[in-house]
Amino acid sequence: MPTTPDRTEDSDDPFAVAEAAEVAHETVPVDIQRDTEAIQRDTEAVQRSTEAVDVAREQRTVLVDDKVQANRETVKLPTQRRPPQRPAKRAPLPVAAAFATLWAALLSYLPVAAVIGLARTLEGSGGLLGAAHAGLAGWLLGHGVPIGTSIGSLGLTPLLLSMLVVWRLSRAGLHVTRAVGARRSGSTLRAVSVAFAIALTYSLLGSVCALLVDGRGTEITAGRAALNFFVIGGGAALVGSLRGTDALRVWAERLPGPVRHGMRTGVMAALFVLAAGAGVTGLSIAIGGGQAADMISAYRTGVAGQAGITLVSLAYGVNGVIWAAAYLLGPGFALGTGSVIRLTEVTVGPLPTLPLLAGLPNGPMGAAGTLLLALPVAAGLAVGWLLMLRLPRETSWPAVLGSGLLAGPVAGVVLGLLAEFSGGPLGDGRLATIGPDPWTVGLVATAVLGVSAALGAAAAKILRPAPKA
Repeated sequence: MPTTPDRTEDSDDPFAVAEAAEVAHETVPVDIQRDTEAIQRDTEAVQRSTEAVDVAREQRTVLVDDKVQANRETVKLPTQRRPPQRPAKRAPLPVAAAFATLWAALLSYLPVAAVIGLARTLEGSGGLLGAAHAGLAGWLLGHGVPIGTSIGSLGLTPLLLSMLVVWRLSRAGLHVTRAVGARRSGSTLRAVSVAFAIALTYSLLGSVCALLVDGRGTEITAGRAALNFFVIGGGAALVGSLRGTDALRVWAERLPGPVRHGMRTGVMAALFVLAAGAGVTGLSIAIGGGQAADMISAYRTGVAGQAGITLVSLAYGVNGVIWAAAYLLGPGFALGTGSVIRLTEVTVGPLPTLPLLAGLPNGPMGAAGTLLLALPVAAGLAVGWLLMLRLPRETSWPAVLGSGLLAGPVAGVVLGLLAEFSGGPLGDGRLATIGPDPWTVGLVATAVLGVSAALGAAAAKILRPAPKA
């Protein structure tokens, strides 16, 4: 490090004096001792932390005498008292069944009364009492109760209304199951007791309504109404109560695998055929849309009356879908005594002017009928393929083919029952026979869907790729 130049005492040069003072000023702040002290402080800090660590280690190694700790007195703290749990309140079965049944009946009756009441009020053909009476008669007809009129027995059930009735009664069975505390109990007995209570209440309600409607122009037998209401109410409520108690799942688990899969595949096959029938019905009505518009305009009843005719056609739309399914299967259906409508033959007489009938074929389908006959076969192949996708690939051939063949009778029973419910008379004249033959529809559906479902399942088993190792 350069040293400060010493000034001679006899020097008079001012520049030399200033330079010597400046150099001395610059070298003063540099203090080696201060840096050394900073280093010593850091060292002290490290030593302190080391001492703290030593103290902590000494504190961790303190021994505790277990005997001394065990001899200390313990104090038991009082626990907080909990209020006793009260059992959940459960409604009595008769009260819950009565309330749920009346509510379901009201919700299915109001749409019918509203439609008929609107048409009658705007056209000035009766007050609210007359509309309620006519709506009650239509509501009874939705339960399959025949009504005697001046032209004969009216027994063609609007199945769209029937579906609404069944849905509401099924919900009633589910709600009553919850109200009485039988939810997820797995008890079949409790589910049957709930369904029986609803059926008994509904049967009593049906007989009362029949007595109210029975009169001149609308003759109804109270006994027939009570029987129909009991069967429909009990069956629909049983479906809901079995779902609520999980007894339906218990039943399904007890069934053998092939039987369970075959029943499910059969129901799916019936639904696929109905879906094909719905598509064909909608397409045919769309093609004959001009004729349907002419039919509606032929009614000189104003806007409300034409709306009522349209709603009536919609109410019988489900019937038309079932008739179309019978048409695709081959047996066809009838629209009057001596008439037949099938792919190979069309023989009809005078028909009522309803927009729903605008889509009827004008004659045999010819070559196009062959393609339509392929729709049920395609439905059976599709459900068979889906069946194999649900089953493990290692499923044996007897189980696969057995499940597919069992789907045929199940689908036949479903479609046969629907064909039976979709028909009925419209008076005692030529329209006394309407709808498909349920036995023929059921047998054909059993053969076609059973064989095609088995073939579809076999094809899926053969073509299904093996799992990768």
